[in-house]
Amino acid sequence: MQRYFIETAIENLRISGEDARHIERVMRMKQGDQIVVVAQNIAHICTITGFEGDEVVVDATGETIPSSELPIQITVACGLPKGDKLELITQKATELGMFALLPFEAERSIVKWDKKKGAKKQERLQKIAKEAAEQAHRTHIPTVYEPVTFKQLLQEIDQFDAVFIADEEDAKAEKRTRFADKLRLVHDQKLTSMLIIFGPEGGISRIESEALLQAGAQTMSLGPRILRAETAPLYALSAISYEFE
Repeated sequence: MQRYFIETAIENLRISGEDARHIERVMRMKQGDQIVVVAQNIAHICTITGFEGDEVVVDATGETIPSSELPIQITVACGLPKGDKLELITQKATELGMFALLPFEAERSIVKWDKKKGAKKQERLQKIAKEAAEQAHRTHIPTVYEPVTFKQLLQEIDQFDAVFIADEEDAKAEKRTRFADKLRLVHDQKLTSMLIIFGPEGGISRIESEALLQAGAQTMSLGPRILRAETAPLYALSAISYEFE
């Protein structure tokens, strides 16, 4: 069944905008067809009861679908990468269970966030996250935040139970800090939120790494191979899913 998100409570069930057009014109659904509507992070099986103007009217059947969310909220902080890599990270990380995406202006970021076009860019990324959440049968759409400065990123660290940095210098070391070992500790301690930080092309600088460690972050190794900026977050999310699910 197709899945749609609404911002209202399930008792006030009308679907409008692009989702309504998708139901009627793309999927060509009719009265009596069933869809999944996610309201307040709960997936409800609903029946289409009619079409009124630009809105689709649906009724909840009373049946719900179990949540597929990770048992820990993972926020991904990534240094602004080149090209359309941020779109790829948004889409694939959403499919893998990311809770939120926090881009930041890293020392080695080549790309600069265009403030004039920033709102449209952020809106596009949020739309990508919504579509990926629907495709992955999630009950939460990750929030894609406007990029922050590195100083602002440091100020966010205290908001999380655990914070890890993907540091390529750790990966090069003969004795690496295995991410799997640290994830087991997080799991055993029943922590509920985690921030994982990734650099842009070129990685995290030594100054940034030291500042993050002093703020309470820990390093993590994603294996002996050096991963691309867009690959590392997906690797880490896959490892978290393996450990927690």
